[in-house]
Formats: sequence, C-alpha cells, structure tokens
Amino acid sequence: MCKVYNQIGSLTTIKSHLQEHDVYEFKSVSELINFQKSYSVVRKQINSNHKLLIEQEKNILSDKIIKLENSIKAEKATIEQQLLLELEQLRYRLDNLSSTSSNIIQTFFNYVKKNGLKLKIRNNKSTFDFKVEYSVEHLIKHYNEASNRYQYIVSSFEDAVMQSGLAELKELDRKKAVIDQINSSIYGALGEQKVVKELEKLSDDYILINDFSCRFNPPVYNRKENDYIKSIQIDHILLSPAGIFLIETKNWSQHSLSDLSLRSPVQQIKRTNFVLYNILNKKKSNAKILLNKHHWGDRKIPIKNLIVLINHKPIEEFQYVKILTLNEVLSYINYFKPCFSNEEMQMITNYLLNFMGI
Repeated sequence: MCKVYNQIGSLTTIKSHLQEHDVYEFKSVSELINFQKSYSVVRKQINSNHKLLIEQEKNILSDKIIKLENSIKAEKATIEQQLLLELEQLRYRLDNLSSTSSNIIQTFFNYVKKNGLKLKIRNNKSTFDFKVEYSVEHLIKHYNEASNRYQYIVSSFEDAVMQSGLAELKELDRKKAVIDQINSSIYGALGEQKVVKELEKLSDDYILINDFSCRFNPPVYNRKENDYIKSIQIDHILLSPAGIFLIETKNWSQHSLSDLSLRSPVQQIKRTNFVLYNILNKKKSNAKILLNKHHWGDRKIPIKNLIVLINHKPIEEFQYVKILTLNEVLSYINYFKPCFSNEEMQMITNYLLNFMGI
C-alpha cells in the first residue's frame, strides 16, 4: 500500500472554516454532503415536530385550565368558610359581652371591647371579598397565563409553531449558510479523497504527499513567464520509482470546465512544476539528495504534470500536462519504468517533507 503523508488540503480548509463558525458535529465530508441534501427534509421535520409539541402543549393547557378552575373554586370556598367562621366567632363574642356592670371601670372596658368587636366585624365584612380574591391571586395569575396561551394557540396555531421552532430553524439555516460558503472545498475534498483512495492501491514503493505547499522570500522568478512566484500549492505529490507526479484534482461539472472565472489548473500545475524542478535539481539540493552517479553525467529528477478530473474532462490536450479521469490514473502511472532506487526515493521524500516543515 502506498505510504501517505499529510492531510488533503480541502479537508484542512473545511475544518478551519467550520471551527471558526462554531460548527463541530460533522466528522466527514460525506456527513456535510448528506446535511446539504437532507436540509429541506430536516427543515420540514423540525416544523412537524414543533406542530406536535404545540398540539401537546394545547392539550396540557386545556387540562391545566380545568384543574386551576377547580383549585380556585376550592380555595375560595375554603377561605370563605374560614372568614365566615371568624365573623361568627366575633358576633358570638359581641353577643356575650355584657354592656352593664356594677363596676364602672368594668362597664367602661366592656364598652371599649364591644366597639372594638363591632369595628372588627365591619372590617371583616368590608374586606371579605378582597381576602377571598387575594387568597387565590397566585392561582388566578397562573390561570390567566394558561388561558391566554391556550387562546393564542387556538387562534394562531401556525404562528405558535413558528415561534416554537424559530431557534432550531435559525441554527439549522446558520449551519447551512456556513457549509454552503465552502461548497467548492467540500466537493474538492470529495474528489481528493477519491484520488487518494485510488493512489493508495499502489505498492509501498510509492510515497504520496498531500497538500504540498510552501512560500518563498524572495519570490522565485520565472523569466519565461515573467512571473514572480511567492508560493505554490498542489493537491498531491506522488513520488514513484519512475520520478515525481504532480497531481491536481478537480471535482468539476461539465459547466465548470467552461467557466472562465475558474483558475486554470494547467497554469497552476506548470507554476508548481517550475518551482519544484528548480528546488530539486539545483546544486544546493543535489548536495542533500545523493542520486547514484551515471557515467553519462548528472541525473535529473523528472517531474510529470497530471490533472485528474473526477467527473468530466475536456476533449482538448495541453502541452506538458496530462489530463486524465480517475479510472485512468493508475494505468498511466504504472506505464513509466523505474529509474530510482528506494533509497533515492526516500532521500527525495525527506527533502520535500523537510522543505514543507513536516
């Protein structure tokens, strides 16, 4: 099985973007795609769930209202009975209080008590209804709240459902918007994963480096193109006994192939080839990559440009770049004859990994 270094670049982009927007539950590209495909169904399911919740709430409120009505009646009856008993006791005390006595002082005290009892009786009568209502005030508050909510659900059921599911729907829509922003990276990652899976079928004589990227200061100057190259990035570098394959993967539709706004992968891979050829074949690197000597002269490390299209490929051919579909990749790679030993391949691999900082 082919040895693999580094995670595919699109996957790194996806993870960073999701974490930046506090989206953590997705563990694979397939889960993201399934989320996008099932979004409408999930949205409908959320609405359906909250319709059931509101219907259940309405039934619970109906029972609660009846119980509260009974509790209010029972509490009122209990308080009324207590207040009536207090009045009866006050009247009894008043009726049994003598208004005359041989003792002038006692007569005066009885007179004061009698007036006090009469005052209490008047106060109790005047505050009777208030005390009854006050005793059930908390129950009436709960009753009104339940009744108002019940009436709102009955009269505006759809609005109640919408309010109930609003937070959940907002979060669903937010995640959908976050994921849609990296749609190209998602399908790019899907394509890159397919290519990696295909390349992993190669023997352990092959070494795959995913998401090879590096920056240059000062920039690398390409005189022919008059191009100052500050950085390069390529989806895959496959090191084989036959040399190096630069592989750029595109999971493009037929429409994307003719989209002028999309950057040309041909130009991208040629720029990377120019830089890598200089990196690997200049004298400084030759001192670190000790290729076996040949009696004809110094050996070079061949670099082949390969663009893999997952779904469609153009009918045109391009200079210095091979365009293949996924199922053509392995036969093309295996076509070339070995020219490097395992030791030489490992030295080249170590040099590139060190160049990347891995």
